[in-house]
Amino acid sequence: MAQLAKYHDGRSLTRLEDLAQREAVSGNFLVQILNDLRRAGLIESRRGKAGGYLLARTADQITLRQVIDAVDPALLQCSVTRDGDSGEAVRRAWDQVSLTLLKSLDQITLDSFVNPQTSPMFYI
Repeated sequence: MAQLAKYHDGRSLTRLEDLAQREAVSGNFLVQILNDLRRAGLIESRRGKAGGYLLARTADQITLRQVIDAVDPALLQCSVTRDGDSGEAVRRAWDQVSLTLLKSLDQITLDSFVNPQTSPMFYI
């Protein structure tokens, strides 16, 4: 998604082979991820010799939470049970951690991968 955001102009397609090479991942593995992202409405795809992939929306409109939810939603679910004497207290703590994580992921957009804020420079 970061690669698609980097080259997003709303029209230009990026080929699967180019994405796989830039990110050093297998094309077979990448196509599975791209299919999940397409089904979630985050990317569009075109078939054929001139085909490829592009973002369905601008990079500032796609959050990291949306990407994770499309590719591996189990990462966003709390699996801690309420079993045992401490179960309820532990679950409440993890629910709070999960809520904080989700809020943070909602604030991070693909645009931040393309245009990272520069850190302040300190001079001594």
